[in-house]
Amino acid sequence: MADVRIAIDCMGGDNAPFEIVKGALEALKEDRGLYFNLVGKESEIKKVIAELMSDDSHIKTDNIEITDASEIIGTAEHPVKAIRGKKDSSMVRGLQLLKDGEADAFLSAGNTGALLVGGQTIAGRMRGVERACLAPCIPTPKGPVVLVDAGANMDARPAWLLQWAKMGSVYASKMFDRRKPSVALVNVGEEEEKGNKLVQDTFPLLKEAGDINFTGSIEARDISAGDADVIVCDAFVGNVILKMYEGVAKTLLSEIKKAIYSSAVSKLGGALIKKSLKNVLGTYNAASYGGAVLLGTKGLVVKAHGNSEARQIVIAIRQMAGLLRKNILGDMAGLFATEDEE
Repeated sequence: MADVRIAIDCMGGDNAPFEIVKGALEALKEDRGLYFNLVGKESEIKKVIAELMSDDSHIKTDNIEITDASEIIGTAEHPVKAIRGKKDSSMVRGLQLLKDGEADAFLSAGNTGALLVGGQTIAGRMRGVERACLAPCIPTPKGPVVLVDAGANMDARPAWLLQWAKMGSVYASKMFDRRKPSVALVNVGEEEEKGNKLVQDTFPLLKEAGDINFTGSIEARDISAGDADVIVCDAFVGNVILKMYEGVAKTLLSEIKKAIYSSAVSKLGGALIKKSLKNVLGTYNAASYGGAVLLGTKGLVVKAHGNSEARQIVIAIRQMAGLLRKNILGDMAGLFATEDEE
């Protein structure tokens, strides 16, 4: 099993640094081929490590290095100003490690906008990639699907959506072992002539692309059914889809709990279906598939959810290690290097 070097922003996210560091140490227990550079306030990181080691004698720190960073980029800070102004932040220092080749990947649960800016300006885009895109995984009954773009480019061009479709297809293939992932374009109807100008101009590009399995348009109501492996749209639409998805799931879960606890009989019924219900709800937890990947950067950049706890960090690290060992970066770089030469 090939070794993997991951730089981790230990100061980003609601539960930093404790849960971030704890997740890294837990990940080392299951994969000794991992090497971490924990980036952040060194004194705080060491304090967490000491606390965790006092509770668990099985924790090993041989594969860990710490890079001290005095600044933190807050969740409410302006992305561009934060990246430019806080050169000694855990996010900027971690992305610099990626750029300098001292890490294969970078993980952060911090400011999403700043990570999107830093990922493209510090780590840099792959040759031939016009814009990187954010690619989270959405749970469906048929398995997770990839959504591109979900936050990086609010105003997009047809050529960008074509590239995202190709990168999303490679990602779905590597992440979920799908031989020919189906690719669909978000639209207000299935007919080719429907949609706004961006969609109408993008449709023929996807249709003519010989290296993706384009199946046509997909309406929002069909995304949750898992009718396509890769969902393509601009970031404005993608972010709305993602937030709506999260909101409906949260509301439904709340209503299910209310119904179960509404009477003694329903409580009894709830106890009988508790295990099955937990298993079903577990498959609809997006965090169980890892973080959202910034596709198109020279190194692997992954955004974990802002409220991630140790378990979610472990899953994200597992996801990153798997993608790197399957050479996702080489496959994507080769794809666009070929296009650039043409």
